[in-house]
Amino acid sequence: MTNNANKIDIYVGGRVKARRQVLGISQEKLGGALGVTFQQVQKYEKGSNRISASRLQQIGAVLGVPAAYFFEGLQGLTGGLSGFAEEAQAPFKNDIISTDEGMQLMRAFLRIEDPSVRRRIIELVESIAGTPAEVA
Repeated sequence: MTNNANKIDIYVGGRVKARRQVLGISQEKLGGALGVTFQQVQKYEKGSNRISASRLQQIGAVLGVPAAYFFEGLQGLTGGLSGFAEEAQAPFKNDIISTDEGMQLMRAFLRIEDPSVRRRIIELVESIAGTPAEVA
């Protein structure tokens, strides 16, 4: 973790990095599309430089996702402040996207076009892991 980086900035940057890697886009290519250097993209991804709302919207457009994508699963990092009537949820784990195996698995999975095959793969992995399948 960087010295003064905020947990949310690190999380959002990690989501940017993961999406970029899933798509096979280099930091240089993303930086070029945004009009910034690859070093700036690195700082965004590490959370050492905050990403403005307009820049996040631009990044989402380049990576093919809405800006809200970068905040999905963030509830657990907000220090338990989930709103007046909501209970804090468990934090989302980014662990799979930080491993080579996880990235390979995600890329291969995304190439499967048949939704029923994708569902069966999820059920297989969940049965091996010993976790119940969730209804999407």
